[in-house]
Amino acid sequence: MSGHSKWASIKHKKGKVDKQRSKIFSKLSKEITVAAKLGDKDPDMNPRLRSAIQAARSANMPKDNIVRAIDKSSVNTEINYESLRYEGFGPDKIAVIVETLTDNKNRTASNIRTIFQKSGGGLGTQGSASHNFNQLGIIKIDKKEISEESIFDLAIDSGADECISNNEFHEIHCHMNEIYNVKKKLEETVKNFISTEIEWMPLNKIKLEKEKEETAIEFLETLEEDDDVQNVYHSMDESSSGDTEED
Repeated sequence: MSGHSKWASIKHKKGKVDKQRSKIFSKLSKEITVAAKLGDKDPDMNPRLRSAIQAARSANMPKDNIVRAIDKSSVNTEINYESLRYEGFGPDKIAVIVETLTDNKNRTASNIRTIFQKSGGGLGTQGSASHNFNQLGIIKIDKKEISEESIFDLAIDSGADECISNNEFHEIHCHMNEIYNVKKKLEETVKNFISTEIEWMPLNKIKLEKEKEETAIEFLETLEEDDDVQNVYHSMDESSSGDTEED
């Protein structure tokens, strides 16, 4: 019986990991398709597409998936993805910004509104939550690519405002309008990037008690699981909550 339970647990964990990987690949594929559709199909001529492909490679997405995502931009010409942003407040008034790519905004709006309402929160109007955030260009590079000392000097020389290093990666901050200019200069030295994105950084973080924090994390994960959601940003302090990621 214990062996059966252990196997069931392993299958459950593997299923969850596989589901998460599938979700990540789906988001990355959609971004590649949109980037290719809006610009040149050649990544060397399209910074957004190049960054999307680099993020896909960093996530170990198979090359065939990347090629299919690019090809899809030409094949499915009748499908138009629209970038929409939703703002609101979740459990215990944490500010939340949800970025979506959707081909059906009515479906997306209904799904997002329902998730907020079930959490005890609610959607607001444009600007209701975003004034609690600062929008920054953020470039992430694996620490294996370049040393901490070298990346700091390179980042500043490339026009970045700040460079922060942790145990796994270097995080470079710059003005959102300068992100691809900074990235282009970094690419002269660095070849592989984890991600290149314009993100919403909270100005002030809200610390929740453990039980309330778990409820908030469940709410944020539900948002992230929606097929139309690309990114979720929030003002909850996660310093003691482990690995709850927005992207």
